[in-house]
Amino acid sequence: MTTDAKKAVVLLSGGLDSTTTLAIALSENYECHCLSFSYGQRHHHELDAAKIIARAFNIRHHLIVNMDLGAIGGSALTDAIAVPKQRTPLEMDSGIPTTYVPARNTVFLSYALAWAETIGAPDIFIGVNAIDYSGYPDCRPKYIEAFEKMANLAIKAAVEGKLIIRIRTPLIHMTKKKIIRIGVKLGVDYSITHSCYDPAPGGLACGQCDSCRLRLKGFKEAGIPDPAKYMAI
Repeated sequence: MTTDAKKAVVLLSGGLDSTTTLAIALSENYECHCLSFSYGQRHHHELDAAKIIARAFNIRHHLIVNMDLGAIGGSALTDAIAVPKQRTPLEMDSGIPTTYVPARNTVFLSYALAWAETIGAPDIFIGVNAIDYSGYPDCRPKYIEAFEKMANLAIKAAVEGKLIIRIRTPLIHMTKKKIIRIGVKLGVDYSITHSCYDPAPGGLACGQCDSCRLRLKGFKEAGIPDPAKYMAI
């Protein structure tokens, strides 16, 4: 890493997409400051993965923010709502599933924006995807464009002309197949990532939730074995 590397805040969930996004940011010579959240999600395995990934990539600055979106509820990831299983691609395309967490990316990006302003980072990386995804509204290009516009109206550094914020979404138009192939080329160890919405207590992926099915589909199409550990499927 050169001393003149630009700073970036990278949202790191511990999943496949955010890990690939981190690898892309590092390949572009950014000094990456990773941001993860303990937000009242139904399990800790993804956050545990984020910690392992940050260490694997030698990230010096990994901030974990504690909050309780579970107090708001309204999602199968934070509330006593069943996680949808065995949905077909057509069903995934038919509407927004119960795993959508109300305003989650807006909350996360707001924290990232605050940290970016504090450390003077012009770029915020987020691994949203609008191709092989679960239909969340806060993963769409229009949403990202709107947030970026708001960000540059909202912070002191931008208003004073000292910083122009860019929301970087390198995966937004990629299939899972392409994401995985790029990650492999960049040396991502996908065995340390976690994608499942509803794993077993020991962390084995269910293989049946939307996230597992999209992940399995991506690895199959990429012609690469998925190194994640699954329950019998």
